[in-house]
Amino acid sequence: MDSKANVAVLVSGGGTNLQALLDAEASGRLPHADIALVISNVRDAYALERAKKAGANTAVVVKKELGSQKAFEKRILDLLQVYDIDLIVLAGFLNILSKDFVARFPERIINVHPSLIPSFCGKGFYGLKVHEAALERGVKLTGATVHFVNEIPDGGKIILQKAVGVQEGDTPETLQRRVMEEAEWVLLPQAVEMVAKKLYNEYYQIGEEE
Repeated sequence: MDSKANVAVLVSGGGTNLQALLDAEASGRLPHADIALVISNVRDAYALERAKKAGANTAVVVKKELGSQKAFEKRILDLLQVYDIDLIVLAGFLNILSKDFVARFPERIINVHPSLIPSFCGKGFYGLKVHEAALERGVKLTGATVHFVNEIPDGGKIILQKAVGVQEGDTPETLQRRVMEEAEWVLLPQAVEMVAKKLYNEYYQIGEEE
């Protein structure tokens, strides 16, 4: 590890959370993190275009083409090694990683989820489904959570949370947009910098002791 933690961002779609990270890096708000690699499991994901425009390295790893979850994860692991990745960010990555994969990176994989965990989270809660459930339940506050990833979907230790009010007449789409703008895009860069700084400090403290 050099002066910054090398970050890999895993994506599947449009990449709005990736864009929030790229913008944060460009504006100097990630002093301890370098977005070294963006991996998509979808060949035509627009997130790849966002990464290329920002000059980030990109790779595509498609599970169907590789034939199994094991081969899929092996390819990702190989890429993480090539780019000497310290921290993994799941930013709209629609593939649940195996227990074995996650165990290799204790408190080094983070995810952003569009609710205040433990509400509306876990298996089956992703994208608009989360906001549909929140509106159906009639909650007055929702929000976003950035958390570490473990073997339980949305079950890892919470890093940051931010509440967002539900407004009269909200649809799942309007609520999704407000949660992204007011919470996800704010929290994710903050959490990446927090964890990257911690990794940096731990690395150099160990080095000094040795």
